[in-house]
Amino acid sequence: MKDTFRHKGLRRRLVEELRGKGIRDESVLAAINAVPRHFFLEKAFEEIAYEDRAFPIGADQTISQPFTVAYQTSLLEVHAGQSVLEIGTGSGYQACVLAAMGAHVCTLERQETLYRQAQVMFMALGFEHVRAFFRDGYGGLPEMAPFDRILVTCGAPEVPETLKDQLRIGGIMVIPVDEGAGDQRMIRLRRTGSTSFEETRLDRFRFVPFLRGKS
Repeated sequence: MKDTFRHKGLRRRLVEELRGKGIRDESVLAAINAVPRHFFLEKAFEEIAYEDRAFPIGADQTISQPFTVAYQTSLLEVHAGQSVLEIGTGSGYQACVLAAMGAHVCTLERQETLYRQAQVMFMALGFEHVRAFFRDGYGGLPEMAPFDRILVTCGAPEVPETLKDQLRIGGIMVIPVDEGAGDQRMIRLRRTGSTSFEETRLDRFRFVPFLRGKS
């Protein structure tokens, strides 16, 4: 895998495009500028890897559009040293963006092929401290909870109570929730007490579905 001057130039152009679309968190933009997105795609997609769109990665999954990655990550308000649980590893790109921001990332993937591929990618990019788990995302990771941040990268029918329980008081969860018509409303939850949450409903997106079990 090579990250050439051309690739770096295309990333800088992508960052400027995201800034023009309203992304203002410079730490998020710096992380996107630092992580080579073309590494997460098949060779056939290398020339278009820095276009602001999703691409297939196998197992009926996609690598999210860069704007979506930047949007969700900005909503998390991540600070270095915080613990982040990601539901839906996919290619591993989102986890690497979070790790590049200094987060301690645990990421769950239900598709074994994607889980194994992402593990290889984390090592190759020097993010071996990202901890990947092959398991059902609906159960979360209770043995390592509570988390400062929880990010769900697939469209859920509702906010799972199991994940809410694993969020630290003062922590933030970002999750797309189904609203019908095949798309989801982005929801940000801030835990304000042992049983209380503050909910903010934001823009509509389209994600692959949040499925139960492993495969």
